[in-house]
Amino acid sequence: MILIDLSSFYTDTAKLSDLPTYIEAAQQQAGQGNEVVLTGQGPIWLYLSVAHALHGKAKKLIYRSPVTGDVVIFDHNPF
Repeated sequence: MILIDLSSFYTDTAKLSDLPTYIEAAQQQAGQGNEVVLTGQGPIWLYLSVAHALHGKAKKLIYRSPVTGDVVIFDHNPF
């Protein structure tokens, strides 16, 4: 399982103009066909954009927060 902390992609404030850089970093960390967990403080637009970019690359995507625990965003494992 690959853990991606989105807050590690930026300092202070995430910038929409840096979104392509954030997406590239997430895709590199996620690899291909892995189970991926997104966590860390970040704006909703960053979470949604990264989740969209990982669709078709990750086998399973999970959102993790201290409030909700694990929430499955998608699971393409046929078993």
